Amino acid sequence: MKRRLFMAVLALVWVSGCASMTAQKVGPTQVLIAQEEIPEEELLDVGIVVFDSVELTEEEAKKQGTHPGVRKAEKHFMPYHLKTTLQRSSQWGMVRVVPEETVAADVVVKGEIVESNGEDLILKVEARDSSGKLWLEKTYHSEIQLPQYVDLQPGQKDAFQDLYNTISNDLAGVRLRMASEERRNIRTLSKLRFAGDFAPDPFAGYLTTDKKGITAAKRLPAKDDAMMNRVLKIREREEMFFDALNGYYEVFYGEMWPSYENWRKADLTERAAMSKIKRDAYLRQAAGVLLVALAVFLDAKDVIDSNLFTGAMVLAGGQVFISGINISKQAQIHRAAIEELGQSFDSELKPVVVDLEGKTYELTGSAEEQYNRWKELLRRIYSAETGFDTQELPSPQSGR
Repeated sequence: MKRRLFMAVLALVWVSGCASMTAQKVGPTQVLIAQEEIPEEELLDVGIVVFDSVELTEEEAKKQGTHPGVRKAEKHFMPYHLKTTLQRSSQWGMVRVVPEETVAADVVVKGEIVESNGEDLILKVEARDSSGKLWLEKTYHSEIQLPQYVDLQPGQKDAFQDLYNTISNDLAGVRLRMASEERRNIRTLSKLRFAGDFAPDPFAGYLTTDKKGITAAKRLPAKDDAMMNRVLKIREREEMFFDALNGYYEVFYGEMWPSYENWRKADLTERAAMSKIKRDAYLRQAAGVLLVALAVFLDAKDVIDSNLFTGAMVLAGGQVFISGINISKQAQIHRAAIEELGQSFDSELKPVVVDLEGKTYELTGSAEEQYNRWKELLRRIYSAETGFDTQELPSPQSGR
């Protein structure tokens, strides 16, 4: 019986040293750069919606090696870095981060942060064009090591740059497989969808949507259609708001970059230290149990002069076990250090100031609130110019 116990403990120690976890990784990837200039009528504008994430409790964040404040900031940081990656590819028209899904863009990209810390990044990404066609629905997982935190540069190279490059290349691959006519059709549909969303009455009947959710044009407005020209000017103003908003995102991104990259690098360093400490602690505790079990086994076998030997082994085993517990306490200290590193991260959007029809408006609140207020202003201007009452809206505050 004691012999079986001894062999079981020995096997446990051996297995713990051999066990390893495997993870699907995004391999080294260079961003695919357009090799020739793309005709303007085929340049697709991209809207990257501020990323989503399940709201984490303190306990859930602790398990992931992060902090709720960090995750909140990442929801704005990551889409902006994806924007810079797409821009560097020269495969697209305007690329903007947007607070919510918009019909003004030709292609809309949505992302969800599944896991993010200094070692792992898992993103779910979905992309659709203005016809409703699904371009991409994929989960990306990148696991990195400390050498990848070298020579990082804002807007150019993130520690998880391979993941961003892979997303960029997947999107470019869909675009490249399309015929020129398809790309031009997407641009036309985005204009008609914006018109139909902004002014449903005059633009009813221009589009049709099938059972699969794919939208197509039934007819097109005349080239000199005055109503369409007004709507396109409104669309330009909406894009102007997105540009102003992206100016603030850029500042936030730049200010967050050094602290965030240092936090992630420190996080990975701490995680590696904790992993080693826990492994050493476990092995020392297991070794302590093994020494005690071996001492009992030898004593049971009545080995000559074993009393002194087994007594020393029991003492040594107890000391090793206590040493392992002390190392485990050090691991808790490292975890507390990681949480403290994330305390300073939070994202608070500054007011966006815009000039419109000779008046200056300061839009406050969250990005979504600012965007909705901006759309209210645009609808009122459209109604004043055309006489069409797009919908009942509360009166916006006057500009200063």
